[in-house]
Amino acid sequence: VMSYSSITELASNKVYALHNTFPLDGRVSAYPMSTRGHSASNCYLLCEDDGALLLDTGYAAHEKSIIEQISSIIDTSKPLSIFPLRMNEFMSVGNAMAIAKHFNVVECFSSVPDVVTWLEFETLDADGKKMDVPDLPTNLFDPSKSYQVGKNGNRPINIMNAPIRLITTRWIYDESSKTLFSSDMFSHVAQDNPEGPWLIEDEAATTSPFVRSYLLNTRYWWLEGIDTSSLRKGITDIFNRFDIETIAPGYGSILRGRALVERHFSILDDVLCRLDKSVVEPQYIPRGMER
Repeated sequence: VMSYSSITELASNKVYALHNTFPLDGRVSAYPMSTRGHSASNCYLLCEDDGALLLDTGYAAHEKSIIEQISSIIDTSKPLSIFPLRMNEFMSVGNAMAIAKHFNVVECFSSVPDVVTWLEFETLDADGKKMDVPDLPTNLFDPSKSYQVGKNGNRPINIMNAPIRLITTRWIYDESSKTLFSSDMFSHVAQDNPEGPWLIEDEAATTSPFVRSYLLNTRYWWLEGIDTSSLRKGITDIFNRFDIETIAPGYGSILRGRALVERHFSILDDVLCRLDKSVVEPQYIPRGMER
């Protein structure tokens, strides 16, 4: 399958989006089975003079492309930290060890100790011999601590548990670029063409019914008929707490501009309001039935 790769500079010398596309043909669980077109897996490289931070590492199928993309931005001597936003998702961890073999990876953020045991998928070579595994120090994530890109203290980032999630998921807000990295949320804007665009500033096609169907036909199938008030509060708190000008999801198109950000937050809140148990009854949904 042909995959297209590209890089979008979201903030000059500060934030780069590494896009690697895939067709939507019913096989990717991040999208409803009936969705057609193309999407991109997005990894994000945050850069400072004395270090860089990579959010997610991409699918293993894109290993060569992602290593080339990173190499075009930083050299192999720059200290690089890795942060898989979802430790048990292949899109987050697929290339972590390959990147550690090519770059000066000094740490991997993790919610579990001994992160190598979660990341090393190729312990044996083709002849059955044990392969060398690079040393990858674990930075055990502690939500009470403050974090930054680089070591000079000028680039703080806010790391938080995603307020809506199926598995352990982190969202990250980068103050310097006013960007919210939202992992598998706000990832619903696919494109007809593999070339994108993967950064959009004007988008009026998304509606509440579309987002509702997208959520219920992917990993958020469980939302219908639950108490959504705590989810809505958590999402609203993040929107009110941070000055978000860009939403950068793990899949699909990046949303830029305060008006567009506000619109998509509003649509999500409306969907969750209408899915609350006070409005709809929960129901059992057979596999493959789209809503």
